[in-house]
Amino acid sequence: MDVKIEESWKERLEEEFKKPYFDKLAEFIRSEYQNNQIFPKGKEIFNAFNHCSFEKTKVVILGQDPYHGPGQAHGLSFSVREGVPFPPSLLNIFKELNRDLGLSIPSNGDLSRWADQGVLLLNATLTVRAHQAGSHQNQGWEIFTDAVIRKIALEKENVVFMLWGAYAQKKAAFISDDKHLKLHAPHPSPLSAHRGFLGCGHFSKTNAYLKEKGLAAINW
Repeated sequence: MDVKIEESWKERLEEEFKKPYFDKLAEFIRSEYQNNQIFPKGKEIFNAFNHCSFEKTKVVILGQDPYHGPGQAHGLSFSVREGVPFPPSLLNIFKELNRDLGLSIPSNGDLSRWADQGVLLLNATLTVRAHQAGSHQNQGWEIFTDAVIRKIALEKENVVFMLWGAYAQKKAAFISDDKHLKLHAPHPSPLSAHRGFLGCGHFSKTNAYLKEKGLAAINW
């Protein structure tokens, strides 16, 4: 199957695209786009990879599902395009950035600026039906995104994994602490952010680690 994804990822994930589960997933996704309103747009499904090549990846932020409201999801976890109001989790991320690094709340929630610097904004499930959270779970996306995380964990070194919430922490259980930095915190959702996400200091910790390893810090 010819999947349209950035070349360095295509090369490394070629074997995944040939597996039976991926054929089945592709068939399901095609049917969903034909019969329902699905987010993000088809050409934006692999946006996280297209903005952030394998070579460039130095931070991974794991989300669960794309946003399921109109105009929100554009293929980068937690991000919304310019002009779209901040979802509550994203607002809490910006509040923590303000507390941690003194950065003012930005005028828009498009995190492409992070992705272009090497932050892979990866959701576990890359598509969703409008207004139905979790509607594309257990169709094969999780197998695919696990394979992505494994590739990074095995073939790269000194990557920071920001693991927010139990789901992300469970998904990244196979990442070696010897080769990478894993940062754990509750999810930035309003339901859990006050239990330790706000105050976690992940952004300053990430930059300190990158600098220590001789890598450029992220301009958050």
